[in-house]
Formats: sequence, structure tokens, C-alpha cells
Amino acid sequence: MSLEPPLQETVRRLQEALHAKAKAEPQYRFYLLYDKLYRADVLRYAWQLCRANGGAAGADGETFERIEQQGVDRWLQALAQKLRQKTYRPNAVRRVHIPKPDGKQRPLGIPTITDRVVQTAAVLVLQPIFEADLPAEQYAYRQDRKAHDAVKEVHRLVNVGYREVVDADLSGYFDSIPHAELMKSVARRVSDGNLLQLIKQWLRMPIEEPDDHGHKQRRNPAKRTGRGTPQGAPISPPLANLYMRRFILGWKALGWEKRLQARIINYADDFVILCRGQAPVAQGAMQDLMKRLKLTVNERKTRICRVPQESFDFLGYTIGRCYRAGSGQPYIGTRPAKKRVQRICAAVSAATERHWLGRTAEETVEGLNRQLRGWGNYFCLGSVSKAYRAVDAHARKRLRQWLCAKHKVRSGCTKRFPDEMLYGELGLVRLSHMTSGLLWAHA
Repeated sequence: MSLEPPLQETVRRLQEALHAKAKAEPQYRFYLLYDKLYRADVLRYAWQLCRANGGAAGADGETFERIEQQGVDRWLQALAQKLRQKTYRPNAVRRVHIPKPDGKQRPLGIPTITDRVVQTAAVLVLQPIFEADLPAEQYAYRQDRKAHDAVKEVHRLVNVGYREVVDADLSGYFDSIPHAELMKSVARRVSDGNLLQLIKQWLRMPIEEPDDHGHKQRRNPAKRTGRGTPQGAPISPPLANLYMRRFILGWKALGWEKRLQARIINYADDFVILCRGQAPVAQGAMQDLMKRLKLTVNERKTRICRVPQESFDFLGYTIGRCYRAGSGQPYIGTRPAKKRVQRICAAVSAATERHWLGRTAEETVEGLNRQLRGWGNYFCLGSVSKAYRAVDAHARKRLRQWLCAKHKVRSGCTKRFPDEMLYGELGLVRLSHMTSGLLWAHA
């Protein structure tokens, strides 16, 4: 069930009208869009989306709770007035770092709630226009499309003969998008100077983060380099999609798709090129085109894979040779990638560390179940039973160890806390039971 608030009918009609116009007239440039940002229904729905998404405060410290205490209606009216009078100015983005699986840190920007709402309003207006132009090869940030669809299409293409794969990787795509070229892509459809100026300001928002002494400091690498979209900001995904569109259209316009029988499947900054042959030529063509787009290919992580002799990972799944249970017959299939299985096991371990002994068993199981359900809901394609059994076994082991530590049980953990108790009384999620009626999952 979707947690998004229902789309207001007036906003829906606006989006449908914009999309229909863009679809019917591919060369049309929209010159009156800025005034749509401060429409009461658009701003209200933008607020609802941001509120449902939650998130921490930005650089100004403003929170959703404080705005609600002071009155959302009054806050939205004041924001609409600023937009109408063109006195709204974007604030700095609060920079935080979140850990990556490889131990490194991923920078993430947290815009103020005001900036989030205004950017979301802009996305509501711009997305239906951009959507009309996006090619079928792009799957991210689009209505009625998701990562599963991209994985399924890659699997289909491999099975119909596109067996040579360029498994590509870009170095810091979101941070590398050149502003001048990106704004050309936006201006191809938008001629409203006020909205274009606003997008430029969002691209050049300064970053606020603590220095070594804990003091706040601001810097503006985006303005200095003329590159990057603000990661974590609502406006970033549609702009990133729009610029990646250039690569896909260029690939076709230069004749590489037909000449090499090479198809691209793209999701955000991830993409693969599937070929019937000549993958090295495709890789070289891709690298040349990315250079022209002022993007950097990660040479260390980009490789050529020939299926079924080799397998490759895409969006968390491994695509390659699998074997049917019982008969051992080989086939080209999809399964959760080993690294993703290791990642969920690490998350389960972290949730059952000894420093969580102050929690109740019910609280611990509830947290584990959220992680397991979320992982299982995404990793549900292809042959999943082996991965599910491994995750189930690890979750049982870790939960038993946590229960033994909590209750100071030194031996006989399995007898004291049998499966019947873990899955029955405590209600631990059992992933392997989710596939009991699905024959394909056991392959």
C-alpha cells in the first residue's frame, strides 16, 4: 500500500495538461510555468509529499513539527507570497555523511524544508513535461516504472541473445553534471526565465557542514566548478534523468545502437549496454560519448562480461548462469547479489549487538522484521530461495545470541529459544516461507 497522500485532482489535471501538450508538440517551449509553483493546490500537495517523506531539519533548523505548531496554512501562504513577489532565495544545504558498504562515506545534502517544498512544487510542474521526452531505456524516478522493471528488461535481453554486456560505472555522476549543458537541456523545453533562474540558484546552493572544531562553515563547490546537482534535494533526480537522456539519444543518433546491436538500460546513474557482439567497440564508443558529455567513466569498475561464461550485477541482482533445483539444468537467471545478502546479514548483526540489550524482545524483533520485509520485498525476482535461507539462518542465529545475552543464558540457546518460539511467539519474519508456492524461486 502506498504511503503517499492522494494526488489532488486539480494538480492531477494540471500535470495531465502539461504532459499532453509536451507529448503532442515535441518542440514546444513552455513560457508560463513559474506562476504554477505558488498555486495553493500545488504548494499544499508539495508540502504533503515532503511531510510524508519526513527527514531532518536543514541549515536553518526548521522542523515539520514547529511549522505545524505555528500553522501550516499560514506558513504556506507566506511562502506563496515570497514566490509571487520573487523574494524567495534558496538557503544553504546541510551536508551530512552516511556510511557506504565499502567503509567510505557518502555525502548527502539536506535542504531546508522551505527549499524542499518549493523544489517539490517545481518537480510537480516540470516532471510531466520532462517525462514526455524520456526514452524507454530510462527507468528511475518515473511513474509506473521501478528498478524491478529495469532488471526484468536486462534479463529478457540477455535471454534473447544480447550476451555481451558492458557493465559500466560513472565516477560521481550527480556531482559531475555540468551546469551549462544541463541548463541547455532544461531550456530546450522551458523558456520561463524566472523558473530557469530558480533552477540555477538551486544548482549553486552552498554547503554547510561542521569543521574539525565543530564550527559551522559554508563553501560553494558547485558555484566554483559549475558542476553537480544537489544530492538529497527533490529537484536532483529529474535533472539527473534529463542529462542522462543526452547520452541515450546520442548513442542512437550516432548509430551505435543499430550498428552494434547494442541496447542501453539505465536506472539513475547505473546503466549497462547489452550487445549481440562487439562489446569492446561499444565500450570505447560509450567512453568517447561520456567524455563529450563531460562525465567520467570509472575505468576500474567498468568491465565487459560475456554471459553465460560470466555473470554481472545490476541494481543489486546477479544476472548469469543458474542451475535448476533437482535436475541441475543450467539456465540464464536472476538472483540476489552476494554483496546484498552480506549487507542484510550485516544489518541484522548490527541490530542485535549487545548494546541493544536494553530493548524488549518485541522491539528487537519488530526492528528486524522491518529490515527483513524491506529486503525481501525488493529481492523477490528470480532464484531467491538460497539467499532467503541464508538470511533466515543468520537472523535466527543472531536473535538467539541476543536473547541468550539478555537473559544471561550460557548454554542450550537452541533448546531455550527454539524456532517455534522465534517464529511463533516472537513473530520473526521467515523469508523462505514467502516463496513456498513459487516454483521459480527454488531454481
